[in-house]
Amino acid sequence: MLDALTVAVAVAALALAAWCGFAAYRDQPTKDWHFIGMAVVSLLALAQLVVGIVQLSRGERPEQGMAIFIAYLIGSFLAVPAAGFLSLTERTRWGSVTVAAGAVVLAVLEVRLYDIWGN
Repeated sequence: MLDALTVAVAVAALALAAWCGFAAYRDQPTKDWHFIGMAVVSLLALAQLVVGIVQLSRGERPEQGMAIFIAYLIGSFLAVPAAGFLSLTERTRWGSVTVAAGAVVLAVLEVRLYDIWGN
């Protein structure tokens, strides 16, 4: 895995979590600009998914097993879009809380991916 990309995804996810957490604190639902932030974070996660698949196809293997690595890779790609979809159904401050929680989950998944790969 690319360490810089992993750090970039985690930092962007934590920034999104803080941004949506602040919106929830101010009693605001997710707005259009929050979805733009979710799109940026999701594109970074997509880039990591592609890099992970390319490295696996080149013969590189994670230290803790390929199945768990692929599962975490797919889960990290889907964490923020799933939270964004749920926030559309809850148009109160709790929608912002949902996105903030999904972004924190993504950051934790990034740390776990780093560990699974063996860095």
